[in-house]
Amino acid sequence: MTANILFWIIIAILVIEFILDKVLDQLNTSYFNKPIPSNLSDVFEKDEYQKSQAYKKEQQKFSRLSGSLMFLLTLIFLFLDGFAYVDNLARSWFENEIYIGLSFFGILFFASSIIGIPFSYYHTFVIEEKYGFNKTTKATFFTDLLKSWGMGIVLGGGILALLMWFFELAGSNFWWYAWALITVFTLFMNMFYAKLIVPLFNKQTPLEEGSLRDKIEAYAKEVGFELQNIYVIDGSKRSTKANAYFSGFGKEKRITLYDTLIEDLSDEEVVAVLAHEVGHYKKKHIVFNLSVSILTTGFTLWIFSLLVNEPMLAEALGTSQNSFHLSLVAFGLLYSPISTLTGLLMNKVSRKFEYQADNFAKNTYIAKYLISSLKKLSSKSLSNLTPHPAYVFFNYSHPPLQKRVENLNLKS
Repeated sequence: MTANILFWIIIAILVIEFILDKVLDQLNTSYFNKPIPSNLSDVFEKDEYQKSQAYKKEQQKFSRLSGSLMFLLTLIFLFLDGFAYVDNLARSWFENEIYIGLSFFGILFFASSIIGIPFSYYHTFVIEEKYGFNKTTKATFFTDLLKSWGMGIVLGGGILALLMWFFELAGSNFWWYAWALITVFTLFMNMFYAKLIVPLFNKQTPLEEGSLRDKIEAYAKEVGFELQNIYVIDGSKRSTKANAYFSGFGKEKRITLYDTLIEDLSDEEVVAVLAHEVGHYKKKHIVFNLSVSILTTGFTLWIFSLLVNEPMLAEALGTSQNSFHLSLVAFGLLYSPISTLTGLLMNKVSRKFEYQADNFAKNTYIAKYLISSLKKLSSKSLSNLTPHPAYVFFNYSHPPLQKRVENLNLKS
């Protein structure tokens, strides 16, 4: 195989993925006007349903336009040997391979971020604003952007520097060190993300004493779930959409509720949502997902280690200058189909886990409250109640609302 053939394989992968995405998108769009399932007839009032239809269509048009433009820019960049140009630019600044690699990825990171700003701005301040979701100020928007850049430089740059240093130290055996590093980092972030990262963007406060906290603690005690950390996050600072999530392990585990969730749902419905989250913990879904992520990372790094010294990877990107960072980019593009397949598998597993967590919630609490909470949350977010099955298969990590309600209504 020649570098030229490898280049066209990369182009073919990008084109096929783009076409597949657009076909799925069109299939999903064709289901927008399908009749609402009978068990979801109470989700929307007539005016709300019309609003949800308009929101779905506007989101779809925006996604199609932005996705197509990014696809074209990527193709142009590849055909014009953009990666080779960026590599030469970085080499004009530094001689050390680690500095060259960091500069290379830094240029790509900031360039893609800057290109993405207009799309993100339009989505936030035009589409989300139009449908009543946006609460983000322009100051918050740009402050978040700068903070994200800072995290990318510190965390992303630090990990990349270590990966390249491992490669210089151990050659193709670098993947053992890289796997260990990423595993430790992943576990650390799972433990302390809520303490270290979330406060950079949001304010978290302990849930105040009252009926809701009493009901949550009573439920946790009933199911044998030790819970001391219950926090409320100011999600309303950016959006009216609601959420809740579980994080950490052992003494660091905590449940975080969006203030919008508490505002939109009754106490019983909030407890039902938390019962679902507790179900994930009790069923060891979090441990499973974390373990699979670590194993998948190890497998990916091992495959990359077999190819990292192959000059053809860099040549496929338009340069004869073989290097770790160019090989990493080419490998990432070529590995995309495998990532898609593993993603499909994990989505399938995730949907199964959601049913299991729902079953745990209905068996330990009251199913009707979880049903009503799911319907309220779908209504508030103007969710699509009639997604196409193929679109669900490829893109949904959660079952559609209709299927979840059907499952919750089944007798245990």
